[in-house]
Amino acid sequence: MSIKPIKTESDNKAALERIEQLWDAQPNTEEGDELDVLVTLVQAFEEIHYPISAPNPVEAIRFRMEQAGLDDTDLVPYLGQRSRVSEVLNYKRRLSIGMIRKLNEGLKIPLESLIRDYQLAR
Repeated sequence: MSIKPIKTESDNKAALERIEQLWDAQPNTEEGDELDVLVTLVQAFEEIHYPISAPNPVEAIRFRMEQAGLDDTDLVPYLGQRSRVSEVLNYKRRLSIGMIRKLNEGLKIPLESLIRDYQLAR
């Protein structure tokens, strides 16, 4: 096993190709250990070079709706009347503290996503 740091895109590409070759390696074998190390190195490289920003509150709500198979009317207990749900989902109204609490407690949407700043539609 010859592993080196991933410093460039070509290093990353080579590591990904090797990971693909090792994908079915058994744990606690030389190949399994190599796979674990390469995955860790690729993950570290990609976190630095391809950061993924957290979703804004509306994106987080829509993602949770998709996960749970919810539609707009299912949000009424958390956001209020249907018109308010529509306003929030269409970036016309900001979430209130009460809405944030209800969404976090009821739908388990992380507070970090719900309190992020975002632009309203004009």
